[in-house]
Amino acid sequence: MGQSLKGKTALVTGASRGIGRAIAERLASDGATVALTYNASKSGAEETVAAIEKAGGTAFALHADLVDQAAVPVLFEQLDDEFTQRNGSTALDILVNNAGNSGWVGFKDATPDSWDTLMAVYARAPFFIVQAALDRLADGGRIINISSAAATKPVTAAPVYSMAKAAINNLTHTLAIELGPRGITANATFQENPELVKAVEADIALGRFGEPSEIAAVVAFLASDDGHWVTGQTIEASGGYKL
Repeated sequence: MGQSLKGKTALVTGASRGIGRAIAERLASDGATVALTYNASKSGAEETVAAIEKAGGTAFALHADLVDQAAVPVLFEQLDDEFTQRNGSTALDILVNNAGNSGWVGFKDATPDSWDTLMAVYARAPFFIVQAALDRLADGGRIINISSAAATKPVTAAPVYSMAKAAINNLTHTLAIELGPRGITANATFQENPELVKAVEADIALGRFGEPSEIAAVVAFLASDDGHWVTGQTIEASGGYKL
């Protein structure tokens, strides 16, 4: 792969495993200095950083429990320090909101606490992460929110999750309008949660779930110069879910 993102900086939330890890590795392989966040799996984050560095890339990991509303300002203080030490600047070029959490609940089993926990990570955190990033985000930068087909084709087993992802799609459109004058693009990429594999795999036209690298490839395109004319879009990389 080329170095299309050489000299760029990126923040990928929830990148200790799965799709987040694949995105972090891909952006780093394309030349970006990648900051990745983790919550429960410090070892997974360290393994991701080690894999990136072994491949010749640059990355570092920061802890952030995004259920806690105080986590975002602390995260950006640490991010500023790291980027300043490494690059002499706090500038951020690429923001990928990918973090998620467990706690899938059906309508009858939902509680105020489970609602708050899910919405905090899937909806509140991305909003305030973008807000905190705005003063740091370079003109011509990229915001990529990892959404889900559940945002437009709700999963009855996960109504709160479906609502949160619908909110992310709406936020993406709003950001595209708000930030367009600065040349900053905002797009959402659809993915599916592996916890729902058995429930939805039969509805996928291509007959399988996508690999993390396949989602990462879409993110890499949006982050690159080739994606500069794409904004306000929800790009479904779901193998044809519920066509």
